[in-house]
Amino acid sequence: MKKRVFLALGTVCFLGLYSCSKTNIDASEELQSEQLSAKHNNGKKHSEPSNIYDPFKLVSPSAHGQLTALQEGFSFTEGPAVDKHGNVFFTDQPNDRIYKWSANTGVVSLFLEGTGRANGMAFDNEGNLIACADMHGELWKIFPDGSHEVLIDNYNGKLLNGPNDVWINPVTGGMYITDPIFPRDYWDVDDPRAQSWEPTHSEQADSGKGGHVYYLAPGATELVRVTTMPEWNDDSWPNGIVGTPDGKKLYVNQWSYNGSGGIWSFDINSDGSLSNINTFVPGLNFLDGMSMDDEGNVYVSGGPGVRAYNPNGIKILEIPVSGPTNNVFAGQNNKELFITSQAFISSIKMNVKGVEKY
Repeated sequence: MKKRVFLALGTVCFLGLYSCSKTNIDASEELQSEQLSAKHNNGKKHSEPSNIYDPFKLVSPSAHGQLTALQEGFSFTEGPAVDKHGNVFFTDQPNDRIYKWSANTGVVSLFLEGTGRANGMAFDNEGNLIACADMHGELWKIFPDGSHEVLIDNYNGKLLNGPNDVWINPVTGGMYITDPIFPRDYWDVDDPRAQSWEPTHSEQADSGKGGHVYYLAPGATELVRVTTMPEWNDDSWPNGIVGTPDGKKLYVNQWSYNGSGGIWSFDINSDGSLSNINTFVPGLNFLDGMSMDDEGNVYVSGGPGVRAYNPNGIKILEIPVSGPTNNVFAGQNNKELFITSQAFISSIKMNVKGVEKY
């Protein structure tokens, strides 16, 4: 019995651990030698049966109630970020790569190899890709030619747990990152973050996981910890993050396997600090990346699939999908919900638009 429990917990922990030759951004739309699995029928899309809960008709009728698989053969996809053309850049973290999905052709091509183990990503208003790189606990700015600059590599002189996801305030350009401690097998043995599961210590706390949200103001070189209120549980795994397009409200979720996770909302103050923490949706497990549509609904990947909650925290959509890790609105009309999962990427056409397109 103990062995069975241990194996089950190990499976759970794997999901948490990865919830998480430079090329030009305009490179050929081919997979070249980086060809993925041939199971996607030579690049042709195929649809998978889906039992979608959608009482408010957020999904487009043209989707016929089905999720479209775009590409298979990855190890663990994450971090989808949409550019101003509706293209999506996403990571395959175990393989240390970033790929580009073309909104025009639907083709997936390799953008960058050697990414600092990039996880969550977002584009800034200058077209640079901001990436949470947890190999050394850094935040990267990746330029269109694939070169990069390390924006942040510590908080108060100590190593971050492992930046996981990022949201950029479209009004101010300030960046918010989540920083949970998910021990990685690619960390060096002498890395102070290295430990077995379940993690019990962090460079960012005297005890416990030291899970926090941080803010990087425009032009700043030092992070500000913004989850300092007593209601925030820092012995947790903050994960997905998204905000409203007016820059006034932030949503953060906490990954969990025991029902203690959920989504919290905050008011964003003029100086970038957070206040008025509220429980938005409690008691959820395995939460990961999030996005938002133009009606203010919050979409969260994790557990049984992708779920959407209206501004009152009521579930209004559930799209079953295996091993979901993140999602973003994309496509030429910004109405295609692009979903990353452990081994594949998929999408579904929507009646609503996303708000994260620069």
